[in-house]
Amino acid sequence: MSNTPQQEGIQLSATDGKQQESIQDPNNRPKGKASLAIFRSLLQFLKPYMGTVVAAGAALLFTAAITLSIGQGVRLMIDGGFVSSSGERLNYAIGIIMALATLMAIGSSLRFYLVSWLGERVSADLRQAVFDHIIGLHPSYFETNLSGEIMSRLTADTTILQSIIGSSLSLALRNSVMLVGALIILLITNLKLTLIVMAAVPLVILPIFWVGRKVRDLSRRSQDSIAGVGSYAGEAIQNIKTVQSFAQEPLEKQAFGKEVEQAFDIARKRIIQRAVMIAIAIIIMFAGLAGMLWAGGHDVLSGAMTAGELGAFVFYALMVGMAVGTLSEVYGDLQRAAGATERLLELMNVPAEISAPAKPIANAASVLPNAKFTNVRFAYPARPDTAALEDFTLEVEAGKSLALVGPSGAGKSTVFELLQRFYDPQAGTIEFGGIDIREFNPREYRQQIAVVAQQPALFSTNVASNIRYGNPDASDTEVVDAAKAAHAHEFIMQLPDGYRSYLGERGVQLSGGQRQRIAIARALLKNPRLLLLDEATSALDAESEHQIQEALEVIMRDRTTVIIAHRLATVLHADKIAVLDQGRLVAQGTHASLVKSSPLYKRLADLQFRDEQREVGS
Repeated sequence: MSNTPQQEGIQLSATDGKQQESIQDPNNRPKGKASLAIFRSLLQFLKPYMGTVVAAGAALLFTAAITLSIGQGVRLMIDGGFVSSSGERLNYAIGIIMALATLMAIGSSLRFYLVSWLGERVSADLRQAVFDHIIGLHPSYFETNLSGEIMSRLTADTTILQSIIGSSLSLALRNSVMLVGALIILLITNLKLTLIVMAAVPLVILPIFWVGRKVRDLSRRSQDSIAGVGSYAGEAIQNIKTVQSFAQEPLEKQAFGKEVEQAFDIARKRIIQRAVMIAIAIIIMFAGLAGMLWAGGHDVLSGAMTAGELGAFVFYALMVGMAVGTLSEVYGDLQRAAGATERLLELMNVPAEISAPAKPIANAASVLPNAKFTNVRFAYPARPDTAALEDFTLEVEAGKSLALVGPSGAGKSTVFELLQRFYDPQAGTIEFGGIDIREFNPREYRQQIAVVAQQPALFSTNVASNIRYGNPDASDTEVVDAAKAAHAHEFIMQLPDGYRSYLGERGVQLSGGQRQRIAIARALLKNPRLLLLDEATSALDAESEHQIQEALEVIMRDRTTVIIAHRLATVLHADKIAVLDQGRLVAQGTHASLVKSSPLYKRLADLQFRDEQREVGS
């Protein structure tokens, strides 16, 4: 876990760690630039809903026009009602104001619904698009990027974006229209007073943009730090037994506290910047309003304008001030949206290294299920200078079983990784049915394969869903038959809800052997043409192992099977055994022939069978 370097005496701050682990921008885009370009990239998600966008815009303009008309109602009320002391004209003016207010309420509610709907719809589409992209990314991407960071972008960032589009963006558009409309009316009403008000506007806008750039950078850093907090907490929780077994709860609390405080400190700086921006806007705008009231008041006293005209002017001037003030606040939200969008688009722009060819030459289901490695060299992306397989040539005959044996690090698991095309070799070819697997659609090719891992991965759904993952269209009867064949039916029926029992995260409610039998049932249900077994009986007791071996013999019959063998006793009857050492194929044959021809295999066999005899003797 992330506290290991501290235990070893290496000074690595939380900030340094997160910088190394955080997702990198593939375009190396400067963080403080091109907000408009970022928002333009969102247009692709708005295009399908242009009808709603137009309707929301119409509601926005209608509401703005009605709001601006209220100022004239104020003028009528003051000049016609108060100044002339006419109750009838006062009632007429108030009636007009109420009618306008009713229309404004209707338009505002419609605008709110449409814009909020757009925010929810766009964020949902963006979340789906990001997930659809990352679910097909190269496995090495997830080895170098934390799952908690990715989940933060899928959830927290899209939530921010939804809030901004559904609320802040609507406010920004409405107040922009109000600002322009109010300024036009002010210019028509009184040029001198308008110039006084307008003189304050640039003094507000310039600090907004200056501070806004800082807010955006801090917003992105804040979102990154929050993602770091989630990643750290998720890792600690996933490894809770290890944490408690080593009694490291105090260390984890302290380390998590540092992550939390770092996130808080960045958020505090962002809040300070926004608070300063709001304060500057309010002070400058009210200074301009005060100057306007002073000049306008003298004009009323001198008879140059009426009290109603000044009242209407004050109404529009206040509208300008409130619009600018709101825009100054919303600008910070838009910068947060820019940071969230940027983080999401970085995920969208990660290239998929494993992809389908433009024109697949054949359907993988139609070729003979034999696999062949020819002069393969492969090194994992994280260790490009260390070959996991070197000059590796091996053939798996159709309908036959091949066991891979060798010491740890020999390359056995790498063979499985390459067979599933999780990676492509740097040299050489891997063929299925005599065709390079890069010529197949990866999804169609992988549908021919089922894997039973040594540590099977189960989902937090119920038992039936985990088994049916091998074939989503399977009936309940087929699910039960697969479970019976894997000798899992009996223990499943003893669970509280049988096949509907939920297994918890990663199947934590089951034993290792039970999880493995569920995985075997899932593989059986898929009915693959190429079966990959990573010592599928390693977690079972002797009786269960015997039952599973019988089930595996049935599923392996006339099926191409590759087995990673940690215990040689389980693969003595394989059609062929391949011996690997340091990424190379050093020998192959049957058990009897290899004992005579391969010193490495003989040594492994002697050690294992001697240990087993000791266990039996004890």
